Amino acid sequence: MFEVLAFVYENYDPGESCPEPAHLKRKLSAVGFESDEIGEAITWLKGLDGAVRPSPPTPWLIQPEAGSTRIYPRHEQNHLGVAAMGFLHFMENAGKMSAELREVVIDRAMAAPGGPVSLDDLKLIVLMVYWRFGQEPDALVLDELCDNASARVSH
Repeated sequence: MFEVLAFVYENYDPGESCPEPAHLKRKLSAVGFESDEIGEAITWLKGLDGAVRPSPPTPWLIQPEAGSTRIYPRHEQNHLGVAAMGFLHFMENAGKMSAELREVVIDRAMAAPGGPVSLDDLKLIVLMVYWRFGQEPDALVLDELCDNASARVSH
């Protein structure tokens, strides 16, 4: 599923440029993705669309009080894993992700199959949330999201 999401991110502009699901399925199939991967990705993207245009508005997108702390229930801890929760905490404390976007990222990460979610998969989810909301992360955040830590050279 994550390869399909990466393909969508790389080939479509943010916002409304992504084709309708039926058309997108045909394009993804023509590129060579398996139908089960396509189906999972389309379902995941529909859930992301629901977060962008909730109907009716969902109460979990309400801005929390200043200084409040996000408590992860046990099922979220198990599915997200320590690395993903740490990365979300880092992004929010650095002022690079609002609480609303954090909640959408958590929702979409919880909708991802398997678990715990790998850090690379979470970073793709973060990119997809920024992409779907039509927001461009700043250059340092984009570098962190797209960086391959295994290719880093220690000085």
